[in-house]
Amino acid sequence: MADVKLTRINKYLSEIGFCSRRMADSLIEKGKISINGELAVMGQKVSGEEEIKVENKLVFTKNDKEKIYLAFNKPVGIVCTTDTKREKNNIIDYINYPTRIFPIGRLDKPSEGLIFLTNDGDIVNKILRANNKHEKEYLVEVNKPITKDFIKLMGNGVPVLDKITNKCFVKQTGKKTFKIILTQGLNRQIRRMCEYLDYRVISLKRIRIMNIELDLRVGEYRYFTKSELNTINQLIANSSKTHED
Repeated sequence: MADVKLTRINKYLSEIGFCSRRMADSLIEKGKISINGELAVMGQKVSGEEEIKVENKLVFTKNDKEKIYLAFNKPVGIVCTTDTKREKNNIIDYINYPTRIFPIGRLDKPSEGLIFLTNDGDIVNKILRANNKHEKEYLVEVNKPITKDFIKLMGNGVPVLDKITNKCFVKQTGKKTFKIILTQGLNRQIRRMCEYLDYRVISLKRIRIMNIELDLRVGEYRYFTKSELNTINQLIANSSKTHED
């Protein structure tokens, strides 16, 4: 029997977009998080299959009857968080889906485009893990004409958050626009890469995640097709679900 890989509860809640690790730690200290009916403790690890409650509200349950997978075209100004109390313009209230779902990863507030939402904790971790190298494609407009050196440097990697970004595909599409395909997901990565090269992002749209391309009007969502889900499951078949921190 294969070992089930676990991750700390604070990291798990952060990865599914529920709250920050710091907030999770605070909630644990206050006795507001339970796992399978027992109060959570600092450092406790989960697989994503447990019944997890925050302030007695279900976060994820192993007894969910139906797995939900949505593709959504996020508008500019909507925040990818499930914290509906602190953030008025949050993605959950905007979509207003009848059952609990959470975003897979993030797309920052000034950006628009494709993002997935689900109630499946397993697929969240497999898609998010940077080591799994799942592609995300973006169209970007910057504030001044693009040079060949800019394209070359962006593709070879630049310093972001104390590391050099991975090599990636970058192609100029217009005087001030380019396409970029990333396999890692550092915080505000494209904006930080451009800033390092003295450019400023004017608009940023994600048009593809893995095998699913953006085909929705702004603010619309749809379910994955059976074919799309099958392909994603094939792509993540050898992915690590979680990792020990």
